[in-house]
Amino acid sequence: MEFHSEMTATKKRLLPMAIAVAICMVLPAHAAELVQPGQLIVDASLPEAQREAQILAARRYDTFWNTGEEQLATDALAPDFMDRTLPPGRAQGVPGPLAASKFVRTAIPDLRCEIEQMIVAGDRVVTHLHFRGHFTGRFREAQGKGEAIDFIATDIYRVAGGRIAENWHLEDNLTLLQQLGQVAK
Repeated sequence: MEFHSEMTATKKRLLPMAIAVAICMVLPAHAAELVQPGQLIVDASLPEAQREAQILAARRYDTFWNTGEEQLATDALAPDFMDRTLPPGRAQGVPGPLAASKFVRTAIPDLRCEIEQMIVAGDRVVTHLHFRGHFTGRFREAQGKGEAIDFIATDIYRVAGGRIAENWHLEDNLTLLQQLGQVAK
């Protein structure tokens, strides 16, 4: 009987480690480098697995905006992803954000994105994002000269099956265009 209780105690000590190893095997190597929200507000009534899956999908997608690493977007977005506030000229689905990131990074190669706050409720995640960088590339006909870029955006994600199925977003494009010299201040 003593041997059995020692084995049970050992299993209890090793279980958290085994779970952590399993999670690391499932998550990409860069998961530890995902952008952390400055403030995280979570509906406590959500099941833990749902809550964690929604947070992971949002952090992956927001980190994509921070780094431009396309694999993060394809990991975060559902194959049938729908942009519900699709800007004119942008492709629907996963190709849209991939092209948008490349376009913006042509003008602002050092673009960074922070998650000021993240709110998780029901099947939604709301992120308030803060973008910063320097206009050193090209935007339309303008060549940047190192101008500071600093603007915000808010996204609402509907998450299903651990991936973002729909997105509604609003960026402060007026501020961005002013900083890019495209619109008078």
